[in-house]
This record gives sequence, structure tokens and C-alpha cells, in this order.
Amino acid sequence: MEKKIITGLMAYGMSGKVFHAPFVDAHPGFKLHAVTERNQKQAADDYPGVISYNTIDDLIADEAIELIIINTPNYTHFDYATKSLSAGKHILVEKPFTATSAEAKELFELADRMGKKIFFYQNRRWDSDYIAVREVIESGKLGKLNEVHFRYDRYRLAIGPKTFKEEPIAASGLMYDLGPHLLDQAISIFGKPETFHKILGKNRKDTKVDDYFSIHLGYPNSVNVFVHSNLLLVDPLPAFVLHGEKGSLHKERTDIQEEQLLKRMKLSDSAYGIEPEGKEGKLTLIDEQGNKTVHSVPSLRGSYLPLFEAVYQSAVNDVPYPVTQDQVITQLEILEA
Repeated sequence: MEKKIITGLMAYGMSGKVFHAPFVDAHPGFKLHAVTERNQKQAADDYPGVISYNTIDDLIADEAIELIIINTPNYTHFDYATKSLSAGKHILVEKPFTATSAEAKELFELADRMGKKIFFYQNRRWDSDYIAVREVIESGKLGKLNEVHFRYDRYRLAIGPKTFKEEPIAASGLMYDLGPHLLDQAISIFGKPETFHKILGKNRKDTKVDDYFSIHLGYPNSVNVFVHSNLLLVDPLPAFVLHGEKGSLHKERTDIQEEQLLKRMKLSDSAYGIEPEGKEGKLTLIDEQGNKTVHSVPSLRGSYLPLFEAVYQSAVNDVPYPVTQDQVITQLEILEA
């Protein structure tokens, strides 16, 4: 690729080190030019030659940067996106894109005026488990779906140290943390729901924000989709459960990328993105005579690199980005309601 997108990364904490820098570095169409590091200066050890700025304003002011990745606390996204777009940068923003749909629409209008593009970091579309589930749905093997469950559960009894997630401020709580992943996966397959209903809960001692949610999405032809998350699930349920007139599918949350990236595995490693054996999905089909057959559903390799390829193709060649503004508005309207 002759064209390289000069890229700046707003934070070099866990998300910067794990979810962004390795992919920007690995993709031939990007150059990791600069990061923001307020305290410890570590980026240059991992990526020699990268510039380390003390402040985000300094990063935004760098005229060489064409794309800024906004991976800062949720409540800062709107402000930093506004500043970055106003400085003439494309932006790639982590979830949730903003706290409200009104903020999102304001940013879309600003990007249009500036002639810049907004990209949404919905990486879970490229999880191995989700890809396997989507392929089964698209194959038609399940027939007409009637009940679908997407879950993302954890067990974290203690109140976390990240105040932007645990204090009652804009875009805090579990629903704004994991809800964007689950809603995006559902919306990308089924589209905008006709109806939705939310249940929120606060179950941890002294919690100030929701740590449980269940959202029912109603679709035409009685297709009911549920997205759930619970921070107090000791024995997790399957992440994906689908029921149709011809069969059922159960699949655990088995994407291995985050775990591997935390261990600093290289994307070029042959084991990267490969789920462990024994984690295959279970597909149970029934024929017209009532006979059941059980099939194993293996997953292909997961990789977030195609997300960055999609950013590149959209920025350079004007190819439509797969996560659309309408999908993000739908997601935010559900989150903020």
C-alpha cells in the first residue's frame, strides 16, 4: 500500500497496548506516529520512533496526524471527538461512541462540514465466536428464528477502580460498558428493532451504577432477541443461544484474542485468534420426521485486523464502512432511553 495513514493514539493504557497499537503497527496502510502518555513513557520501547506527547491537546495539534484513535474514558468521547474533527482529523472512536444520540448527530454534522470521516470501534463483530454464530444464522440451518440470546457475563464482586465506569456520570455503568458490544452484534444481524424493553439492576454492595441489564429487542415475525450482561455470574451461561423452527445453537464466549494480546502474542503467530479445542458450538437440528442430529460448529480464526482494513479502505478509497451511523444511532437510542 503506497498510502499510509499517519495515526495518533490518545491513550497508551490497556486498550491502547492491546486493541489498537498492535493492529496499527501490523497493517501496512497505517503508521503509528504518536501517542499520549501522561505518566509512564512506554510506547517508544514497544514501537521505536513513536512520539510520546504529554497531553491530548498536543497530540491533536500535531499537523502530521490524519487519524486519531479515541480510546479515552467514555464521558470524554464527545469532547475529544469534537476537538479532533475540528482539527481536521478522521477519528476512530471506542464504544460507546457518545453518551447520547444527540451528541452523535452533532458529531456527524461536524464531520460532514470538515470533510472528515468517523469510524466506530465495534471490534466484537470480528470475534471468532460471533462470526461462527452469524454464519449459522446466514446458512438458514435453524430455519425461522424465534428466540435469540446474546450474553456477556463476568464475575466482579468488588467495585472497580475505574471511576468513569463506577460513578454515576455520563455513559457509566455496565449497560454502557458491555451493552454497545451486544447491541451492535444484534443490530448488525437483525437491524433496527420495532420495540425494545430494558431491565437494569444494581446487585453489588455499595454500587452506584447498574451492574446487570437485560434488553429485549422485538422484531417482525415474532423474532425475539435478548441481550444480557451480569457482573455477578459465577458460572457463566452460553454466550449465544438461538432457537429456530429447525434447530438450536449453543456457543460459549470463546474468542481468544484479548487473552492472547494481553500476553503480548504477535498477530503473526500461527496460534493467534484460534479457539481452544473443545470449545466448538453445538448445533442441534430436527428433520421433518422429528429426528434430531447434533453437529459441532468450529470457529474460524478471529482477528480485529479486518476492522482496521475497513477503516483504511473507507478513508483512502471511500469504501463504505461496515458499522454505519444509523446502526450507532439505534444503539445509542436504546442505551439512553
